[in-house]
Amino acid sequence: MTSALLIIDVQQALCAGEYECFEIARVIDTINGLSARARKAGVPVVVIQHEEPGSPLAHGAEGWQLAAGLDVQPQDGRVRKTTGDSFYQTPLQKLLPVQDFERLVICGLQTDYCVNATVRQALKLGYDVVLAADAHSTVDNGSLTAEDIIAEHNKDLAHLTGSVARIDVQPVAAIVF
Repeated sequence: MTSALLIIDVQQALCAGEYECFEIARVIDTINGLSARARKAGVPVVVIQHEEPGSPLAHGAEGWQLAAGLDVQPQDGRVRKTTGDSFYQTPLQKLLPVQDFERLVICGLQTDYCVNATVRQALKLGYDVVLAADAHSTVDNGSLTAEDIIAEHNKDLAHLTGSVARIDVQPVAAIVF
């Protein structure tokens, strides 16, 4: 099965300050370990960056930059996006056509926004998805803690299947490339 790893929105604005995601240092370390294993296995890594004019995520702004601790390599693919769905009006599906890439391993930020939207769209497009259960994060939303949001999404997404694809939620240690 041909796989690719998507790293979603691990950017400065979400890794420090007001919007710092839950356990972000641990999450970045976990993502770095996963991406190192993917590269060693010859699995393409695609780094996705969200941009929003007039916000800390404005293209080129300090907050838009990738997190300082995130391990990115020159051969990694790069995709810029303007919505939660990493496929919407981006070249992602052309970089990873479903006929060539059957499985997407997904990690990053934020669980309840861009990670959720991308996982669901990947399933809808026919990709099998592995959500790295311990390699995505978010912030408290006023009703739920970030930890509860992460747990809820891991539980809910693990039960979704499509007519031709499925979602598995696995800890990084269990993901095999």
